[in-house]
Amino acid sequence: MTDIINLLSALGPDHPLARLRGARPDALTNAQNSFEALLEPAAPGTFSYGERYAVATYVAGLHGAANARTFYSELLLDDAPATLPQAVDAAIEAGRSTGPYWDGGFVLHDADALGERLAAAFDIAHLLVFHPRDARPEAMAHLAAHGWSADDTVSLTQLISFLAFQLRVIHGLQVLAGRDVAVPAPARASGVTPDWQLHDDITTYPDLDRPSRFVRHSLGWKAWVAPVPKAELTQAQLDSLIRPERADMAYFRLLARDPDALKARTLTDLDIFYNTDGGLSRAERELAATVASRYNGCEYCASVHSVRSVEEGGDAESVDKLLDEGHAADLGDERWNAIREASVALTTTPVSYGAEHVAKLREVGLDDASLIDHLYATAFFNWANRLMLVLGEAEVPARFRD
Repeated sequence: MTDIINLLSALGPDHPLARLRGARPDALTNAQNSFEALLEPAAPGTFSYGERYAVATYVAGLHGAANARTFYSELLLDDAPATLPQAVDAAIEAGRSTGPYWDGGFVLHDADALGERLAAAFDIAHLLVFHPRDARPEAMAHLAAHGWSADDTVSLTQLISFLAFQLRVIHGLQVLAGRDVAVPAPARASGVTPDWQLHDDITTYPDLDRPSRFVRHSLGWKAWVAPVPKAELTQAQLDSLIRPERADMAYFRLLARDPDALKARTLTDLDIFYNTDGGLSRAERELAATVASRYNGCEYCASVHSVRSVEEGGDAESVDKLLDEGHAADLGDERWNAIREASVALTTTPVSYGAEHVAKLREVGLDDASLIDHLYATAFFNWANRLMLVLGEAEVPARFRD
């Protein structure tokens, strides 16, 4: 099948950037496998193709990603009631906003036009696109109350989060190719405070010791949506974990509800961060991941990847300053500041990464292979952060409590 990222980036097979993507073959192949697992699975179950294409069209529209919106809307036209594409377009126009932010409330969608189940999915998609840090267990209960099973909830949140990755890679590749990528003017949708009630299928933790700041040490994580019990993991689910020890981790047992998506996502991750054949240093890939996580407000991911950046040779003082002061911190090094600024631009929604960021990255020594590694690392954590934030929450382990 045609590689969707190259297709929507208008990169032919002989384009230099397409060839450079081939230097990370598992990332290339499994980003495509993620598309197929989440948008065109062999067995879509109760999460229909039409719902998947509708969500993808909506998310692409919120990002202002014109090529992707057209692509997904054409898939939707082939597999939806005649009135649905118009309802999706109306939802996009009503939902245009900026992110990440924590003060805009929630945007609720027209159940009469979309149907109650799809409207609930769009409610959560808007949250994940623009302000994932505001996710609470009530958001997962909102899905459960409107017919989304635990399996479908995992597939839905994987789809939205994958698109946050895919659309950023497409945008970034077009910028690297020298194109002027148009994005919509900033907007701010009107938000409300929804009266979403907790559901019996959702687990909460009233006494959880939650982190009060960003830290450079390990954190725990608790799931709101029920993970698959370890003893009940199927062989396909066990295979999707890639590393057997992940069967002991609630996060991976939860994502194993959609094993094809989890397997493709994990293999994409491993090639982006552990393939050291040229390109950006490991420390700087982890820096990009930390910047995205700090900006999106994901304490868990920021803790893991700040530790790894330092372990791979990054400057501990600079990393700690990023954690303490936030995404605008001066890291005391021209190259690291350029990476930080570009990572922030890639993490904003709509994406603001442009030629000026590429020029600065080139000035501090990044070649084309390193630019793609930076793009991948940042974009991937716009996938990872959203899953961590919407499906559960971080916990301070007992050994780190005051």
